[in-house]
Amino acid sequence: MAETENITGQAAADKSNGTVVPPIDTQSPPREKEGGPGRELSAGHSRGPGPAWARPEGERRFGRRAAGRPAREGRPKPEFDQQILSVRRVTRVAAGGKRFNFSVALVIGNRRGSVGVGLGKGADTALAIDKAIRHAKKQMIFLKLTESRSIPHLEEAKYSSARVKIQPAAGRGVVAGSALRTVIELAGVNDVTAKIISPSKNKLNIARAAIRALSAFKVRDS
Repeated sequence: MAETENITGQAAADKSNGTVVPPIDTQSPPREKEGGPGRELSAGHSRGPGPAWARPEGERRFGRRAAGRPAREGRPKPEFDQQILSVRRVTRVAAGGKRFNFSVALVIGNRRGSVGVGLGKGADTALAIDKAIRHAKKQMIFLKLTESRSIPHLEEAKYSSARVKIQPAAGRGVVAGSALRTVIELAGVNDVTAKIISPSKNKLNIARAAIRALSAFKVRDS
């Protein structure tokens, strides 16, 4: 009661001085802070992170920001599979000094009778690989295989110092090694045995010799 009289007397003194003081409401209860007990939450949401089992499905798996986000689309499958045979750094001497490039040899194929070998050079490996793929597509051959996806007869071929032999072998799968096996597998040929019958270890020459051997079974242009 004494506090109320003091407030009233102070208000009267301020009024006599010409100062307007707004009245103080001593009856209304204090306002609650935002987010206090009186705040209503939307259905399916809790006040805090809470346990995982108490959250909605989207928040439980991906968090609040990712809930309802559509799944990413997978990358499109490339037209041909590829296998790199070798990556070398080569040097070219020019008037201004040495120039360094990368040389990439690779094999591409769809495992359904199409295969090619390519060579590409570039300032970095990505550019060299892109050039090698384009070169391999230009050199691609299309094979005519048997019903078991094998070859009809034995064939030998030579490229530079590399010499290879490929022959059918029913029920054996692919028996080969080195770059020769890579070419046969990417071509989609089954039930063959292949052998390198030369001392050459150059993978690019071996792959090109394999392409020459398989060219005996390619589809002839009409």
